[in-house]
Amino acid sequence: MFKRTTFIFTVLVAYVVLQFLWWEILLVKQSDTIISLKQNIAALTTSDDEIILRDIADLQKKKTTRLYMIVGEGTVFLLILLYGVFQVRKSMRREKELASQKSNFILSVSHELKTPIAATKLQLQTLLKHELEREKQKELLQNALNETSRLHKLVDNVLMANQIENNNLTIQKEDLNLSKLIEETLSRYFSKQLEEHIITTKIEPNIHYSGDKELIPSIVINLIENAIKYSFETVCIDVVLKTQQQKPFLEIKDNGCGIPDDEKENIFHKFYRSGSEHTRKTKGTGIGLHIVKNICDLHGIHIKVLDHSPKGSIFQLRF
Repeated sequence: MFKRTTFIFTVLVAYVVLQFLWWEILLVKQSDTIISLKQNIAALTTSDDEIILRDIADLQKKKTTRLYMIVGEGTVFLLILLYGVFQVRKSMRREKELASQKSNFILSVSHELKTPIAATKLQLQTLLKHELEREKQKELLQNALNETSRLHKLVDNVLMANQIENNNLTIQKEDLNLSKLIEETLSRYFSKQLEEHIITTKIEPNIHYSGDKELIPSIVINLIENAIKYSFETVCIDVVLKTQQQKPFLEIKDNGCGIPDDEKENIFHKFYRSGSEHTRKTKGTGIGLHIVKNICDLHGIHIKVLDHSPKGSIFQLRF
């Protein structure tokens, strides 16, 4: 459908440009004809050679002026037309990319929704069909609970992305103990990683900040989930919260695949995913970092991405 639209658009633009050039040529020719006729009339209506030469010179001057005017105005009009065509073509390409990204997003979300639902269903069916030991029952229930939490986070992200799209995301600021809020968020969503020392923390106590207690945790959750997702070998994530220049400063470091310099700005765009085939094979919806950036903007938090040595990424948040 897009190729057909592009073809029709190209044909119409080519037709308009050719018609315009043809009109300009005809106009120049018509102007030449009119000036030539006036010169002939001037030669026939007087016998004074000096007057004839003067009239012919004046007409020649008018001819040159009119030619410049036609060509100048025509060139300006053509440039404006071509600029408009360029902008329309650019918008069409952007719409095509956005449509492709939305299609990939829908496929990703569908898969991400089906996986925890199927896993939870299987675990609950196992509990119903088999008499299991108490420890095994607790393990299956915990797994089902983890999958439910994963599903809940995904739905929250989709709903939040929709609010951002419609400019409906607002913040309710209150005085927060940022240190305690981040510790509670990590304990609630990443308790297993904390126990296995996949995530290490260095959080100064009692750092306060005026922000939304429902939205700030989403920043931490999305950044850490991204760090886990794109650490293809050993996962090692450091979470540092401290005071810098009398303001909160949060740093989340990982040893993952890193982010190329030319993609550091694009990663915050809606539906954007890295061009690397290695990262594209990883599950993801492309809205996590978009949500992070919008929550940061609403709070006036400056977020920056740096390279981590020897590999990985560092996300710095200056409150």
